[in-house]
Amino acid sequence: MGRRIRVGVIFGGRSGEHEVSLASAASVLQAMDRSRFEPIPIGIAKDGRWLVGGDPLKALAENVKGALAPGDVTSPVKQELVSRAEAVDASGSALVRVEPAEGFPPGLRQELDVVLIMLHGPYGEDGTVQGLLELAGLPYVGAGVLASAAGMDKAVMKALFGAAGLPVVEYLVVLAHEWERKPGAVAAQVAERIGYPCFVKPSNLGSSVGISKVKGPDALAAAMAEAARHGRKLLVERAVQGREIEVSVLGNDDPRASLPGEILYDKEWYDYEAKYSEGHMTLKVPAQVSPEQTRRFQQLAVAAFSAIDCRGMARVDFFLEGERTLVNEINTIPGFTATSAYPRLWEASGLSYPDLIARLIELALEGVRSCNQTF
Repeated sequence: MGRRIRVGVIFGGRSGEHEVSLASAASVLQAMDRSRFEPIPIGIAKDGRWLVGGDPLKALAENVKGALAPGDVTSPVKQELVSRAEAVDASGSALVRVEPAEGFPPGLRQELDVVLIMLHGPYGEDGTVQGLLELAGLPYVGAGVLASAAGMDKAVMKALFGAAGLPVVEYLVVLAHEWERKPGAVAAQVAERIGYPCFVKPSNLGSSVGISKVKGPDALAAAMAEAARHGRKLLVERAVQGREIEVSVLGNDDPRASLPGEILYDKEWYDYEAKYSEGHMTLKVPAQVSPEQTRRFQQLAVAAFSAIDCRGMARVDFFLEGERTLVNEINTIPGFTATSAYPRLWEASGLSYPDLIARLIELALEGVRSCNQTF
């Protein structure tokens, strides 16, 4: 038997989705086929320090537990996510060290064959780490710098979807300084172009962080202030009354789509708690839609994937409003626990969780081989 492929699994990060990342990484590390792959866990603390060797997953989980604020409404869910990470032994074989935040840890490049990025949100899903890996000459799973950045920025994403002719929800882009200087004018635009109820969200964040459902004009200011805490670019979208459908996409030059699944939840909308706390969300796979609708979702999912020049993997989210299909957004590093939508949709489509991880690693290495053959 040849040498196992050494896979660096990067998790944690500086974004508000740090805890979600720990849960995703823990699940991947547990499921990875150890006969083919040697996982090297690589943690990034909230202050940007890189942790390699020992058990960085457990170290970051302990840091999070000590920093959870009692008054934060998301703290119980974060505690639940961290507990899942703590239950996994992620000790690695690399040298134990803690690196500063300046860049990729020196010497680590030679230890790895490929990298699996399990970072969600800014500083991980937005092209920043992807650019760092490009500079280091390391192949990695998933979207490149451009697609990662476009997929993270909802305003840019929707502009690209529109240019590709994809049907999207009505939206308005607002810069934080525009709201601060002319709140009345912005409020008038929201009322005229979007209406109520609507959602206000940061343009560059995921996992429902910083999002508010606004039922009327009186609640708009508080929602804009909350979204502005997370970034300078805000998005206001019409609140769609419809079914929520998700499709997973896998591949490089010839991507294919999974069966669609439907998200059902017991809260008013699909917020952070509904997404990550057990018992609030149910994924129904396959979704109860017609064969024609299934094909439509799959075609649009691949089209959305291609519109941002994605590769490797992505989850595409839809609304089904009556008979009207709307593309909501694309997620280039979706939640990746064994019970997350992305792997579950592939499992229902005939690809098991461990085989999915292996296929993603193969796609990353395949992309490198294709590039080398070009020159």
